[in-house]
Amino acid sequence: MINTKKFLEFISYKENSDREGFILKETADDNNEQPQGENQPTQSEKPPARKALKKTSRAGGLQPEEDQVEGDPDAIRASLNQNKNIISNLYGLPENKDLVIREFVIGTDPEINCFAVFIDGLTDKAIQDLLFQALMLFAERPLPKEKGGLVYLVREHLLPGNQVAVKNLFSDVLTAVNMGDTAIFLEGSTKALLIETKGWEHRGVERPQSEQIVRGPQEAFNETLRANTALIRKIIRDERLTTEMLTMGDRTRTIVAIMYLRDLANPDLVAEVKRRLDSIKTDYIADSGILSQFIEDNPYNLNPTILTTERPDRVASQLVEGRVAIIVDGSPFVLVVPTTLYEQLHTGEESYIRWQYGSYLRYLRALAFLVSFLAPGAYLAIVLFHHEMIPTELLLAIAGNREKVPFPSLIEVLLMEISFELIREAGIRLPGVIGGTIGIVGALILGQAAVQANIVSPILIILVAITGLASFAIPDYSLSFALRIYRFIYIALGVTMGFFGIAIGIFAQMVLTANLKSFGVPYLSPVGPRTVGGVDVVYRMPVFFHEKRPDYINPQDITRQPRVSRGWIKDKGGGTND
Repeated sequence: MINTKKFLEFISYKENSDREGFILKETADDNNEQPQGENQPTQSEKPPARKALKKTSRAGGLQPEEDQVEGDPDAIRASLNQNKNIISNLYGLPENKDLVIREFVIGTDPEINCFAVFIDGLTDKAIQDLLFQALMLFAERPLPKEKGGLVYLVREHLLPGNQVAVKNLFSDVLTAVNMGDTAIFLEGSTKALLIETKGWEHRGVERPQSEQIVRGPQEAFNETLRANTALIRKIIRDERLTTEMLTMGDRTRTIVAIMYLRDLANPDLVAEVKRRLDSIKTDYIADSGILSQFIEDNPYNLNPTILTTERPDRVASQLVEGRVAIIVDGSPFVLVVPTTLYEQLHTGEESYIRWQYGSYLRYLRALAFLVSFLAPGAYLAIVLFHHEMIPTELLLAIAGNREKVPFPSLIEVLLMEISFELIREAGIRLPGVIGGTIGIVGALILGQAAVQANIVSPILIILVAITGLASFAIPDYSLSFALRIYRFIYIALGVTMGFFGIAIGIFAQMVLTANLKSFGVPYLSPVGPRTVGGVDVVYRMPVFFHEKRPDYINPQDITRQPRVSRGWIKDKGGGTND
């Protein structure tokens, strides 16, 4: 007979006393970890460079001991050798092969010993060659009499760069060097020069990949922050367009830009965006997709409450309405806040074609929105519960096609929906040329073989194909993903309770969606709650009717254009925009 107590002890987890046999040794931080009091500063409040300098000082990294200076350990020393030792310890030289320390002599009278610090691969070699040439060959100037005037002599008379800064803290130097700048330390000076020499490899401006249109601009953002801000400024040539910079991520030190029009954007909205960004404490932020998860209002709801786009023209149109754009260095996708459900169903192409064509596309997209998550669930509800909802001939055709199928309708739908999702995912992960071929050929072969093998009925293949095409018509990738998940929820509701379950699902989804907000703006504005949204919500009217900006954003200037914007009609006496 099995001893229950011994059996439970056997299957229960026991901590191995010989911990070091399979677990890494605990670090000093783990051993000394203790709860922080209210008045005790947290670790994230200390700049990383300052913490590293304190650790270096405690570890005896600054040799010899008489070189130690009293006061702030983050301050730059007057001794060139001491500064070099600190930089070497901070970057882990000589093991670290990325950092380069270039010693040279400035050709002043008399000569001054210096060294430059930069990271190989992040700097422009042509700019650096010009920099060293100006300092080493063409610097025939007498030294200033003032002890602290050497660094300003070099900055104002010897350096050809446009952006040159003088700093006296190692933390500022490390931040600049890690971003591609070059730091120059001078003998006898307690200040360092930071020269703009960024020049890493990057992708050029290309065509949009996920938001392609037929008519309109064909430029897309890339991974370079300054290139992205320039693309927006190329469209909005206004001195009131403001760009503010933040640094986020204790490890990545990612630069995040906030762009808005000072005379249009609501000050409360700008302050809220800054508040959320400033409050984030994390080590790693490398893409706008990661940042959006930190600042979105409802992270547990499927619907995205932040607009993501790779098109500069679309960002510019949102800024002109009074919204705020968030650009992350290293990400080709820009975040725009606030947003609504209707804006996520819009594309830029509707603004570049005639209003009749744009309205037709929006109604077609609204139909695709409903079909993408309701069609499979409604099919199961009709087949299983509501036979009277379909004509007799069609009912007999469906029953005849399913006569040889051995599986229930639910298994059929799940089998084809999961297969379609696998084909879609495989087509994305495979190389570009192969991915499209595998997606089309795989779907055709799989569907035809499944029908011939009597695994699924032909009408279900048509239904799944229409549902997949409808999901592809949704322009926003995140919203399309949400609808794909909603589809399986409605399948479960339709197969259990029929149309009653579908009605319950729609009601619950409407309630949950109506409660969503995007930076204080209701997600279903201007329909729920009802506000003045203009003539650009579901349908699209002619451009000369777009006289007001959306009032749910509360812009500082609600008027976009005068009531009579086509002056040539007024001059001809042929009427007005009415």
